[in-house]
Amino acid sequence: MDTARARATLARTPGLTAEAAAALLGSAGGELTRACSARAAARVELSPAARAFLGAPDERAIDSDLAWLEATRTALVLSSDPAYPPLLKQTAGAPAALYVQGSVDALVTPALAMVGSRSPTPAGRSTARDFAAWFARAGLTVISGLATGIDAASHEGALKGSGLTVAVFGTGLDRVYPAEHAQLAERIRAHGALVSEFPPGTAPLKPNFPQRNRVIAGLSLGTLVVEATRRSGSLVTARRALEAGREVFAIPGSIHSPLSGGCHQLIKQGAKLVEEARDVIEELGFLLPKERLTEVLSPAKAGRELDKEYEMLLDALGFEPATIDSLVARTELPGESIASMLLILELEGRVAALPGGRYGRTP
Repeated sequence: MDTARARATLARTPGLTAEAAAALLGSAGGELTRACSARAAARVELSPAARAFLGAPDERAIDSDLAWLEATRTALVLSSDPAYPPLLKQTAGAPAALYVQGSVDALVTPALAMVGSRSPTPAGRSTARDFAAWFARAGLTVISGLATGIDAASHEGALKGSGLTVAVFGTGLDRVYPAEHAQLAERIRAHGALVSEFPPGTAPLKPNFPQRNRVIAGLSLGTLVVEATRRSGSLVTARRALEAGREVFAIPGSIHSPLSGGCHQLIKQGAKLVEEARDVIEELGFLLPKERLTEVLSPAKAGRELDKEYEMLLDALGFEPATIDSLVARTELPGESIASMLLILELEGRVAALPGGRYGRTP
């Protein structure tokens, strides 16, 4: 067995953790080709599925994997490789291998996980997108799971902020799920990375997604939950972050909204309440390049080109203070979206909050 085949064999071994892979290598004297054997497996503690696979590997599947890796230029990163993300390796049950398309280096940059509802409110979607753009400009890589809703908005925001973003799959990388995010996945591949612990051909099975969530949390310095119900899978990611000793942040919302319940529960349990992107950036700021942090936190210095909706809002604001209700009537944008947009404009120093619930443009 050559080294490439040994690597593909370990990557396809079901349920193999980084810890178990290290034990296999140790029992084989550090030789990768000998670690993929029934003899090596017999000397260490493994799951029954992993032991059975190493005793009788699926050679046809491994052949297919090797051909796919070469054809798609997918990197296979083992937990024994120097390129394996050290933050992830510190977490319990870290996977023995990662399939990566795009930049492997993106996995070792300072990163923040952003997760939330698959059916968010317009305000939640806008908040995730705008916050992610801020984080990207600050130098944080945004990590999420490519799902509909908050995940997709977070990836899009990071791309808008000209930063890096990483999507962690609950399937093999040969299958984008959901399928309508194929174009978004291509953009992420070009400006970050697509990552999975699952070999090609893996379908979107329900048990895969809690496993995916532990990788999202493990790759990140902290996890921000934007909108989530009390039974949301996003809380699994937050719990994994806590177990790994990482920061957990949550954005509060209306007490009447079910999508605020999960965030409020996290805050009660000790998660840091977030009202603006600055709250997260300042909490993690000591880990970011000082010049990037200064630039992003300085009012009116980002100099970003405004989206059409922001330009329309500023035009509607004119040069006299106005309330959100007035701006809704002038722009026909949803009130929740306007509130979120005004928050971002206020952080950038373009508008200022005034008494009486009014907003005005800054000089």
